[in-house]
Amino acid sequence: MNLPDSNRENVPDSVLEGMSVVAFTLAKLAGARSSDTANHIWRIQHYLKCLAQRLQDHPRFASVLTESYINLLFFAAPLHNLGTIGIPDWILLKPSRLSPAELAVMKTHTTLARDVLEQVEKTYGYKGEPFKTLKEMAHSHHERWDGGGYPQGLIQEQIPLAARLLAIADVYEGLISNRVYKVGVPHDQAVAIIFEGRGSHFDPDIVDAFIEIQDDFRVIALRYADTDQDMQRMIEYMANAIAEEAQLPVN
Repeated sequence: MNLPDSNRENVPDSVLEGMSVVAFTLAKLAGARSSDTANHIWRIQHYLKCLAQRLQDHPRFASVLTESYINLLFFAAPLHNLGTIGIPDWILLKPSRLSPAELAVMKTHTTLARDVLEQVEKTYGYKGEPFKTLKEMAHSHHERWDGGGYPQGLIQEQIPLAARLLAIADVYEGLISNRVYKVGVPHDQAVAIIFEGRGSHFDPDIVDAFIEIQDDFRVIALRYADTDQDMQRMIEYMANAIAEEAQLPVN
């Protein structure tokens, strides 16, 4: 298990507040390309916080999931897909199934985010806990408990706890959300799919906590639901991106 570092409790509120503003701003920029909405960001943050708080007293997680660390997860969550900025529109917005080659490119969003964050660390000599946690989330949220995920094929507790928590929030969000090219599934179906992944895709204890608080996830999804205007914006962005791609010269 990933034990807390000595400075994990000592992230100043001012740092977290500043990080929150920067994270939300950058996430909005990334989301503008992927057609995600501001409410998508809020949903992910609140799913993650709700799940982490439910596990605070669990013997496997109690030493890590302090209030300070949970706040850090909340503020870092919007940037977990930062690497999608480096993915071409024709792959990022493709409505049909990606080819193996396209999927390989899409998967690089995890390493792109890690590389950017590591370059910032090197440039400014910064090794603080916020960046460490953000890197864990961005780089490892597509890892699977059984080792079948990417980009490293980590298994079980090799996967950082932040990424294991985010994996459930991210999958739930992906399942229930409407997109230009698909209609989200009902809450109960999303819950069933996540439960089916217990012990294969997801940490079993985190799935159990999710099942216990699934109604809270439903409430969050309704509270921060996308509007008709959000969907229209997504449709317009995708249409413009497709039109621009079609006009590119063929080399």
